[in-house]
Amino acid sequence: MHATLAHPADAVLTLAALQASDLMVPNPISLRAEAGVNEAMALFTEKAITAAPVIDEAGRPIGVVSRSDLLIHQQEHDPGARRANDYFYAPTFEQLDLPDENRPTGRTTVADLMTPAVFAVAPATPVSQVVNDMVGLHVHRLFVVDEAGVLVGVITTMDVLKRLRSDG
Repeated sequence: MHATLAHPADAVLTLAALQASDLMVPNPISLRAEAGVNEAMALFTEKAITAAPVIDEAGRPIGVVSRSDLLIHQQEHDPGARRANDYFYAPTFEQLDLPDENRPTGRTTVADLMTPAVFAVAPATPVSQVVNDMVGLHVHRLFVVDEAGVLVGVITTMDVLKRLRSDG
């Protein structure tokens, strides 16, 4: 049985009264810019996530790296050109059973592979602006940063949708 909104207008009014800090997941899992590809893949597998913010030494987001970024990098180093599904079902690069010369090396960091665009909001940003930013920027996540630009949370489209559910 699926949850439905008993009164959608009430849910929208409730959502409109919220701020980014009300929806964000605090202290999100992140990666340092110097983290290696294998470290990132292990983290994604262990935490069952598909992307993470990349932060600098001060904790400020400088980009985003996704599982797809890592897998595309691996595929480029695999002369066998494995299918994408092979990568999604292998939890780590070690389980891909590639020859050693095709494994990512410690020289490649997440900073080398990340998307450098950072879309962020302040904790006090109204959720209506968060939604407008997500739609306007065509993104599924926004980082929440404090006055110093330090990462304090993340809001995903799923966080917004969960809040709209009648039982959320």
